[in-house]
Amino acid sequence: MEPTRNSHATLVDLLDRVLDKGLIIQADIIISLAGVPLIGVNLRAALAGMETMIQYGMMEEWDKSTRAWESEHRKVKRTAVTSGEEVLLEMPGSYHYSQGIYTAWRTGRIYLTDKRLILYNPSFEEVLFETPLQRIKGLTLEEDKCFTEKVIGDLCLLLESGDVIRLHALDTPKLKEAIEQRLLMLGLTWQQIPSLSLQDERTANFLREGEEVVCQGETWHLVISQAQGIATSQNWKHGHLYLTSRRLCWWHDFEGRLIFEVPLEHIVASILVTNGRKAAPTNNRKGVLDVIYQGEHGKEVSSFSGDHLTGWKRELNRIVLSEGIETNHYPERTDLQEGVSSAAVAQTLSRINS
Repeated sequence: MEPTRNSHATLVDLLDRVLDKGLIIQADIIISLAGVPLIGVNLRAALAGMETMIQYGMMEEWDKSTRAWESEHRKVKRTAVTSGEEVLLEMPGSYHYSQGIYTAWRTGRIYLTDKRLILYNPSFEEVLFETPLQRIKGLTLEEDKCFTEKVIGDLCLLLESGDVIRLHALDTPKLKEAIEQRLLMLGLTWQQIPSLSLQDERTANFLREGEEVVCQGETWHLVISQAQGIATSQNWKHGHLYLTSRRLCWWHDFEGRLIFEVPLEHIVASILVTNGRKAAPTNNRKGVLDVIYQGEHGKEVSSFSGDHLTGWKRELNRIVLSEGIETNHYPERTDLQEGVSSAAVAQTLSRINS
């Protein structure tokens, strides 16, 4: 049989052919060096989908034993509940995992027992989160994001260690009620903290005594590197912007620290640039928010890009107005041209300082 070539065939066609019809490989290979045979390979292989394999009488017993083992294995319901624990409530749920620059909702099943709160993934037999009930010091239902429509609520737990845990369940209010009832039965006390979901593992590193988070969200920040007071480079970096009761702060996720902070009373204005400015790599159509503030050497500008910039601008300007600062000479800059962002900022600062 002579081989033929179909120029219209795709990789999908090839895979479909291999799985449906099968592929037989027979190869005898000798590897030589300087005319001396060194390695010999005698290769016999069959590649096909299991349905095709069984049709040709291959791997039948292996297929049956594998299916039988899996069927029997799944009958055994493994959970993270230990002997002596009573399950009070069980439902599907998820846990907001955040470590460094990686954040994700990890799904599983939530178990509320008479001793613990657990999120367990039965597919991987992995405990994603667990805490003894006596370590819960605060809980509340709150929305996931600020500056957006109120869609769904998360259950935010304040633990004894100061960590804030965010959970979402099939029926989150029911889960919260069940936890509170069990805490009451155990004689434990807890707090209802209205802004609990705005705290996270990052805020524990920079919040001061009596300081509270008002708004927070993921943003990009234009970080300008300087040498002897002269800007040498500028790069957009990913992190989280926090508006607290005292400061505006930006946390760099990769370095795990604050690299920008300014007291609220030093903020002069915020300007939203909706076109012309080159924004962060993934936010080219979302504009740039310039925050103008009183720095050590006069008025300075810090730029941010990301979602909900209009909401950030509204909140910042509300603070400016509450401080009694005149803002009517800081117009919206929507007419900037590509490549003149530095000059535009310089003109703005010149106008402010004058």
